[in-house]
Amino acid sequence: MGRRRNASVNVLFGWVRRQSMKVKAFLAVTSALSSLLALKFLVKDRNHFFVASEAIHVVGIMVLIYKLTTQKTCSGLSLKTQELTAMFLAVRLYCSFVMEGDIHTVLDLATLISTLWVIYMIRFKLKSTYIKELDNFPIYYYVVLPSAILAILIHPYTQHSMISRICWAFCVYLESVSVLPQLRLMQNAKMVEPFTAHYVFALGVARFLGCAHWIIQVSFGVVGSSSIYICLM
Repeated sequence: MGRRRNASVNVLFGWVRRQSMKVKAFLAVTSALSSLLALKFLVKDRNHFFVASEAIHVVGIMVLIYKLTTQKTCSGLSLKTQELTAMFLAVRLYCSFVMEGDIHTVLDLATLISTLWVIYMIRFKLKSTYIKELDNFPIYYYVVLPSAILAILIHPYTQHSMISRICWAFCVYLESVSVLPQLRLMQNAKMVEPFTAHYVFALGVARFLGCAHWIIQVSFGVVGSSSIYICLM
């Protein structure tokens, strides 16, 4: 039974690979919308999506920590993605303390500490295995600066201070594009290591659940202190 199931999955993936980019894009959009509808009707408390998103991000970081401690190499990892991750987590942690301290604050703090440890390992302990020339995405001109400008122009309108609202918008925009340096490095390397692939997959699932949380919240018209992202729409 297991072999038949695996064979069916392989046939399905093989069929998808043979399709054109337009068909693949259509299938991806259809799958995403179907997943959103399923989550909308199956999960009653939509805040679980955001908690799950942060928890899966923590799992992804744990995968990196396992790779760094067991294989003693950071080959295939983007230091710039980790720095962007630490940046948006630090800003979001500040906003969380100022706006509302809850389970999100704890998860963000755990993820930030883990990310800082990964950065330390890449910069110092495993520096000789870091492939700097492949990690060449210009993050300040193409990620940080545009996110800051967009946050100043488009930010939530709530009872909080202007600085807090701009910072919250900045961390939202920065988080959405923080994986770009990692994708660029993988493209330059023309290969993906298993642990790196698992980490990127975890990030993808986390981003999807995070987006699902806000999209479903918007569809219900819910706006509150825990739904501040909706004001950005």
